Amino acid sequence: MHDVEARVLDAIDAAETVNLLAEAVRVPSVTGTDAESDLQHHYARLLTGLGMDVDVWKLDLGDLAGRPGFPGTEAPRTEGYGVVAVTEGEGVPALALQGHVDVVPTGDLAKWEGSDPFAARISGDVLHGRGACDMKAGLVANLAVARAIHRAGVRLVRPLAVHCVISEEDGGLGAFATLERGHTAEAAVISEPTSGTVITANAGALTFRLELAGRAAHGATRQEGVNAVEVFWPVFEAIRRLEAARNSDVPEVFRGNALPYPIEIGTVRAGDWASSVPDLLVAEGRLGVRLDEDPAAARAAFEEAVARVAHPWLRANPPVVTWPGGQFASGRLPAGHELLGEVSRAVADTTGAAPVEAAAPYGSDLRLYTAGGIPTLHYGPGDVRFAHAPREQVALGELLAVTRALALLAVRRCGVR
Repeated sequence: MHDVEARVLDAIDAAETVNLLAEAVRVPSVTGTDAESDLQHHYARLLTGLGMDVDVWKLDLGDLAGRPGFPGTEAPRTEGYGVVAVTEGEGVPALALQGHVDVVPTGDLAKWEGSDPFAARISGDVLHGRGACDMKAGLVANLAVARAIHRAGVRLVRPLAVHCVISEEDGGLGAFATLERGHTAEAAVISEPTSGTVITANAGALTFRLELAGRAAHGATRQEGVNAVEVFWPVFEAIRRLEAARNSDVPEVFRGNALPYPIEIGTVRAGDWASSVPDLLVAEGRLGVRLDEDPAAARAAFEEAVARVAHPWLRANPPVVTWPGGQFASGRLPAGHELLGEVSRAVADTTGAAPVEAAAPYGSDLRLYTAGGIPTLHYGPGDVRFAHAPREQVALGELLAVTRALALLAVRRCGVR
């Protein structure tokens, strides 16, 4: 390891990095809320303090919604901001470190220990709280890398960029807006939680909505009606059969994952009176998109499976399928791209062990960056099994290990004067 590399690693302040994470978790930046914008402005100020050229802009939500490739949204939103910071250097940034500031809602507060998901409670080597894993630890690692390079007095030959985006959780509006603004890089690392692996591919996920009609009647004379809940069941069984078929032959990169393309029903609503036969059921869920599959083909397969359900009532009253909300295509790092080896060497040189390559069964901003011509992978602190859960947490040792690896990657990829 060169002296400059060692100097940058020595400039990473562990206590300061942990404090940055605690501060970030205490901002309740649920996607679509004002706090999401608050955290964007906070990061803009911190990055400006590092002498970086910072672009902060208010997103034109109406204009973006009308552009080709718009990824969709699910959360109500009145505003949004983009933040991109770039160090000095020549040409296009050699590396972008990207992360999203938004988090999902907390769910039942009674299920959180201490009942405050945003307290940033630390127990031993673990910090607990909504967003700790997904993905404020990764955001802080990106910031800590830029801070260490600045503190070490290192001048990069090629620029390093830090992208802070909103709305990843409900579709990727922030990443889409960043790319549409013209920000780019030769390669990117999104510091989503990867449990020490390097994620080079993502399956996609498409939000669907099912509407099934019944026939209303008094509950005491239910045989005069048709229960929309009852006719939904064969549709649900057909969805499960489709899921099994789509997961019968999966790529080797998903080894160890028995269900890389899940299909799940997330919400079901039916009826408006306890003693009536419900005449409408609305179900919403997510459809996994296979690697390299056109999302239009995935939608068609789902719609066909629903339409084929053999039920007399459904033949006369076919279910209605629509596709609202987030629409995540799949994406992957181009085969043989040098970024995988560069990240693996940086991890091995800082941790002593080379990481394993894998793919993830969920959608992310990776597919937008790769579609935009930026080779991208995931490497970040945290275990995705804690994401979106009331036990959300991240190991602080992992936060610091990832920060060191990304700092070494940044120095090597961007070069030093």
